[in-house]
Amino acid sequence: MTAKDGSHTTKPKPRTGRALDRSIVLVGLMGAGKSSVGRLLAARLGLEFIDADAEIEDAANASIDEIFATHGEATFRSGERRVIARLLEGPARVIATGGGAFMDHDTRKRIQESAISVWLKADLDTLINRVGRRGGRPLLKGKEPRAVLRALMAKRDPVYGTADITVQSSERPAGEVTNLVIQALEQHLGVRPIARPRGHGVARGGLRSRPEGDTAVVNGHAGKGKTKPSPVKGSKRRPSGRRSKAPRGGRGR
Repeated sequence: MTAKDGSHTTKPKPRTGRALDRSIVLVGLMGAGKSSVGRLLAARLGLEFIDADAEIEDAANASIDEIFATHGEATFRSGERRVIARLLEGPARVIATGGGAFMDHDTRKRIQESAISVWLKADLDTLINRVGRRGGRPLLKGKEPRAVLRALMAKRDPVYGTADITVQSSERPAGEVTNLVIQALEQHLGVRPIARPRGHGVARGGLRSRPEGDTAVVNGHAGKGKTKPSPVKGSKRRPSGRRSKAPRGGRGR
């Protein structure tokens, strides 16, 4: 189902009594705005926000950049798979994932079965602009960002396109994109309203929403604790009261 203004598309699901009994998982390329929109979305929905990359860094006691450099991408993906599986076992929350997470078959299947996936889709120029603001992106290290991102879009966009909800945006503020995501969720679930009015700015876990944040494009459809430095041991359960801190700078998967 497509909105009249083309801002988002959803794949209808049967109405289920409870509006949000599953987690909302944000997927998309680096620079799409998953973390900034995720914080705002969690605050509006009264849910906990979790940055999966920060969880992986905590589990490995190392930044994403360090994990790639020391252990390689295959080891990182293995740890990422474990961490996201553990997060999906918990209560409904908003989860921002790394760019490559949804490309993993097992992770994608788990998200499709137990969560609502939302693709944050931005055009190439927007992504280039955003990734240039911050380093620590392993897939871009020593390479030409435009060429890398264009290749990633060609490979990943068809897979992202299987997400439950798709919200389109071009350099929109994060708050505006969040509104589009909420509208798409309400349409997808057949239930409204599901969100608090704007101005309720603290998501569970103490992450305060920021009305100014990065712009983002959203596209989508419905559907465990601290360890030693090996990222593959990230599936241990950690105390439930603590939430993701600011990432160490490792991004760009």
